[in-house]
Amino acid sequence: MALPSGNELRDVAHVVALPLATRFRGIEVREAMLLRGPSGWTEFSPFVEYADAEASTWLAAAIDYGWGDDPDLVRDVIPVNATLPAVAPDEVGAVLDRFGATRTVKVKVAERGQSLADDVARVRAVRERLGPAGRIRVDANGGWNVDEAEHAAHALSPYDLEYLEQPCATVSELAELRSRLKDWQLPIAADESVRKAADPLLVAREGAADLLVVKAAPLGGIAAALRIVAAAGLPAIVSSALDTSVGLAMGARLAAALPGLDFDCGLGTAALLAADVTAHPLIPREGRIPVDRVDADTDLLEQWAAPAERRDWWLARLDRCRELLSDTPAG
Repeated sequence: MALPSGNELRDVAHVVALPLATRFRGIEVREAMLLRGPSGWTEFSPFVEYADAEASTWLAAAIDYGWGDDPDLVRDVIPVNATLPAVAPDEVGAVLDRFGATRTVKVKVAERGQSLADDVARVRAVRERLGPAGRIRVDANGGWNVDEAEHAAHALSPYDLEYLEQPCATVSELAELRSRLKDWQLPIAADESVRKAADPLLVAREGAADLLVVKAAPLGGIAAALRIVAAAGLPAIVSSALDTSVGLAMGARLAAALPGLDFDCGLGTAALLAADVTAHPLIPREGRIPVDRVDADTDLLEQWAAPAERRDWWLARLDRCRELLSDTPAG
């Protein structure tokens, strides 16, 4: 597939600034660029702190989704989890109410400035809400060292965790922790060790994880993510990066193309947005979202348009990332 030119991309670009319902990842407004390609609407939304080299992979994914062909799909609905930011226990109910009925909650832990006691209290509140049949997974975003992660696993064990997501930052730490917890039957899932790694398969080769968390945009698109999952030979969970519903639809297509899907996916995060780019956002219904392309609404693109200086910032970033893709060898 030939890359669209920089001018072609600029001509179909819209930059939005969407308020969040709950502070998440330290932000209260999510900026994103929406692009309309011949295959439909697509999204380019690497977080603003990401350098161009990393962000260009997100642009490759956006172009693939908006200008390329769809994969073969094996399902038309995706089971999803609720995602709970590092809120106080008394805020848990209000946040989870936005997701509707759900059987699975991913709880953010290891937040800077908080303690393990805060994490335990948050997980306890989720267990009380879900009851014994609910599924709880925790995501530390690499925030613990091995000893801290092992201690946290002990402290959280009364709440019957489904798995630990990226408890430590490095592959060697994940491997050490997995060795320490080998008799626990507590799986370890790798996220950053896949999507931010120069070698996304290292975590599988080193036996450092039981599961992979994959995201279409950071991995360069649906086809690239499918190749990684196939080569790793591990079960996969598809997740998102606080995308608009357009970006979540790309993630849903990735999940729909996986041969097996044994875990609820992290694609319900439209519920964390106070606004979206479509009148029909991919808010979970009974713990599921459909596998459909999402069309951005012109009125909403205008209503939530980013200020001129932020639009200029994103357009300049688009140009730089497009140039980096031009320099990438084919294949």
